[in-house]
Amino acid sequence: MEAATCAHLEQIQDVKLAKKRECEECVRIGSKWVHLRTCQSCGRTFCCDSSPNKHASKHARSSTHPVVASAEPGERWLYCYPDEAYIEY
Repeated sequence: MEAATCAHLEQIQDVKLAKKRECEECVRIGSKWVHLRTCQSCGRTFCCDSSPNKHASKHARSSTHPVVASAEPGERWLYCYPDEAYIEY
């Protein structure tokens, strides 16, 4: 990984990847999503803020799990919600 820009990103040693290519909350409520993000604390995958329900950021706020990884093919980056910090890996 490159040098991290916040303490939350610096703590990530092994990136958790999406187990399924779906937002588990959108599936549960029958909604659609745009892009997917995987929580680096619990490994659950949710939709991004471009999606109608913004489940990834809602999860980050409600669970205090700060960092997500893009679950999109070909993308290799992490994002920290509280610090608004980004890093490629």
